[in-house]
Amino acid sequence: MALTGVENLARLPELKKKLLWTFLLVAVYRIGVHVPVPGVDSAALADFFESAKNTLFGLFDMFSGGGLRNLSIFALGIMPYISASIIIQLLTVVSPELSKMQKEGGAAGKKKITQYTRYGTVLITVIQGFGIAVGLESMASPTGAPVVLMAGWAFRLMTIITLTAGTVFLMWLGEQMTERGIGNGISLIIYSGIVAGLPRAVLSTFALIKAGELSPFVLILIIALMLAVLVAIVFMERGQRRIPIQYAKRMVGRKMYGGQTTHLPLRVNTAGVIPPIFASSILLFPATLGEFSSVPWLKTVAALFSPQTMTYNVIFVALIVFFCYFYTAIIFDPADIAENIRKQGGFIPGIRPGAKTKEYIDKVLVRITLWGSMYISIVCVLPMLLIQQFNVPFYFGGTSLLIVVGVAMDFMSQIESYLISRQYEGLMQKGRIKGRQ
Repeated sequence: MALTGVENLARLPELKKKLLWTFLLVAVYRIGVHVPVPGVDSAALADFFESAKNTLFGLFDMFSGGGLRNLSIFALGIMPYISASIIIQLLTVVSPELSKMQKEGGAAGKKKITQYTRYGTVLITVIQGFGIAVGLESMASPTGAPVVLMAGWAFRLMTIITLTAGTVFLMWLGEQMTERGIGNGISLIIYSGIVAGLPRAVLSTFALIKAGELSPFVLILIIALMLAVLVAIVFMERGQRRIPIQYAKRMVGRKMYGGQTTHLPLRVNTAGVIPPIFASSILLFPATLGEFSSVPWLKTVAALFSPQTMTYNVIFVALIVFFCYFYTAIIFDPADIAENIRKQGGFIPGIRPGAKTKEYIDKVLVRITLWGSMYISIVCVLPMLLIQQFNVPFYFGGTSLLIVVGVAMDFMSQIESYLISRQYEGLMQKGRIKGRQ
């Protein structure tokens, strides 16, 4: 009997234990989001973030699950770790030593790169913590109330230490979630932070309907459109271009090996959610400067780069396309793939091994990356158009949609793989018992 439903969890206590660990560690993270850093006026800070939700602060607050809005011990979230990971990935392209360590170092090399990533996380957190502490001292709510109660170096040092300790603990929490639970711990932390803001958005939506500011017809239209976007995301995230690979037959002793046909799967969206995150960070930077500057021309530039303007959307799409190609070129090397296929005695039918295989893979990758970048651009720009045209009361952007759907799909696929592997092991054990009898 196939183990395919939730009712089969009782038969697999190990899977139940992993799921309980996952939910428990996520609960620890969500509790920590509400533990504030001392010395801050929470009400004044909440008023400030309400006025700055279309700046970089709003983007970072989304990824921290509301921790930045509360200035909690997890205010920086897991973003410093992600930034450090991306920096290390970029350095492996330009540094022969890191590239060799990643490709040929094995488990020891991966452990060393993980260690460098942790050091980079701490360094980035210290710098960001200092910047936040200094910035908070100059902030005030729209009513003029200061955010920091007692400014000075004591507050700065306390903020740096608290935020660094919180990020390091969150990094450790994500690693424990990956090791003891189900799914990627870092992704689940981001996922839970985004989803945590959904109930508040739903309540505000019903409040607007009750007040007559949002019609039920528009709400139904928005829900239908969101469901269509979710279906499109699932379809595109599972989309692959499969390149057939044929392996030649060879004799090893008295046995014949090879001769089978397989395929090389190339994802339509190879770059994932990194392009819209990079593009959003760059475009929201002028809006953030304009929020805190009194210079007239800087405020004019910030107004041009507001998410509701055509200028923002056009440049946003152009940056997404650029970063899709840029990041795909970093994480996927056709030359290495072609060399590995050649070493294993494989070839693409009709294509010569070596340089020609590399050119063919690169050509296919360029074509599907174009479609992937167009898909990401549509998903990311559509929510902005909804906000502008229908006055949608909450911002549930394309980047957050991509993350939520991608992490949910990965989580379910890992559970399914676990169930299938345990079922296969059970069948093998039954076969052994029957054989002995």
